[in-house]
Amino acid sequence: MIDNTVTKLEAQLRNAGNLSPERKAELLQLLGTLKTEISELSKTNREDAQSIAKFAEVSALEATRTAKNQKLQDLSLEGLKSSVEGFEESHPKLVQVVDSISRTLPNLGI
Repeated sequence: MIDNTVTKLEAQLRNAGNLSPERKAELLQLLGTLKTEISELSKTNREDAQSIAKFAEVSALEATRTAKNQKLQDLSLEGLKSSVEGFEESHPKLVQVVDSISRTLPNLGI
């Protein structure tokens, strides 16, 4: 399920016509790292890993929508950031990649 969510997210970003090739590449690289980190987390905290994957999916959807809704984008990013709280010590790279994604998505310039 988690891999399916991240795979759907990757496809969503690849098909986003309103992103430059550079931005797509940047986000896809971040997603690759996120996928690895979520996979590791799912070995011990499956529900938390699923939550992070879903919030990442919703955040990307809101950031790449043609008709933006700033409130929904803000809420989805807040959920994404909140979903990794408490993992700073045990999964620092996961927290770092989520932070990078949370900074990158609002700055897409769409």
